[in-house]
Parts: sequence; C-alpha cells; structure tokens
Amino acid sequence: MAVDRDHVLRSAAALLTRKSTATMDEVAKAAGISRATLHRQFAGRDVLVRALESLGIAECEAALDRARLDEGGASDAVRRLVHEIEPAAALLAFLYTENQLFEGGQQNEGWTRIDDRVAALFRRGQAAGEFRIDLTPAWLTEALYGLLASGAWAVSEGRVASNDVNFMIVELLLGGAVRREES
Repeated sequence: MAVDRDHVLRSAAALLTRKSTATMDEVAKAAGISRATLHRQFAGRDVLVRALESLGIAECEAALDRARLDEGGASDAVRRLVHEIEPAAALLAFLYTENQLFEGGQQNEGWTRIDDRVAALFRRGQAAGEFRIDLTPAWLTEALYGLLASGAWAVSEGRVASNDVNFMIVELLLGGAVRREES
C-alpha cells in the first residue's frame, strides 16, 4: 500500500503544533502508519522537520499569492494576508522554534523570498503614508510573524478564540504601525 506523503506531513504538523516534543512513534500513530513506514518516508526527526519546513514555505507562498499584496491599500493587503496565512500559523509557530532550521547559515531560501515579499508590502505602505516610517519594513515583518505565532499559541492554549485571532493580530499590528498625524 502506498503511503500518502502529504497526509503523513499534515498529520505530523497537526501533532507537532500541539506537542512539539512528540516522538517519531507518536507521529507515526497520528498518521495511522507504523514507525517503520514513517522511517521509510523520513529517516529521522531532522528529515521530517525539513519536510515540514518545505510544507510551511509552500503554505506561506500560497497565502501570499491569495492575499494579492499589490492590490489596493497596504493596510487592506495586510488584513488579507493575515486572513490567508492564519490557517498555517500553528505550523509556522512550530517551525519558528525549531533551532535546526536556523543553524549554520543554511536558512532555506524560501524564507528569504517570503520575507522579501512581506517587507515589500510594508515598504509600499510606508511610501503611501499608511505606515510609520520610523519602523523598518524588516521589523514590521518580524512583528507580523511574532503575532501570528503568538496568536496560534494562544488559540491552542484556549486563551483566545480562533474566530477572534485574525482581528486581534491585525488590530495590534496596524494599531502600532499606522502613521499618526503630527500635532
């Protein structure tokens, strides 16, 4: 019987976002396969995490495309982006804590592509006068990532309702990024 790799990855992502220390045995059980079958697909946790990284990058890039970042005002584009990327936020929060992904200067170029696209959105908003110019686009990008991860953790811990998290992320980010009229 052929193993559905996407099913295994999504099962692993669902488990690891709830329990980041889950063993490969637990991942196999969550995917409904044996440990040996899991090992044939992913030779170890490091390989599995790298595959999850690729899934996370693909999810982010698809969300960026669906958000149509170049259309309309930058604030509206940020709202669309948060709406589109939030379903992958738990996976991204897990990946955000996986040190192996950031060791030795071997960062996946996919993250750089994503960073560049998000930072370009913030630069566009700054140029249009929508966003503060005293905060760099790189900082606003990191703030967005941090809020997405915090939102995912808060939802998983039951501290925030999943229906409210998009609103809360956008309002906090834009409330701090909106350019204020000088008095």
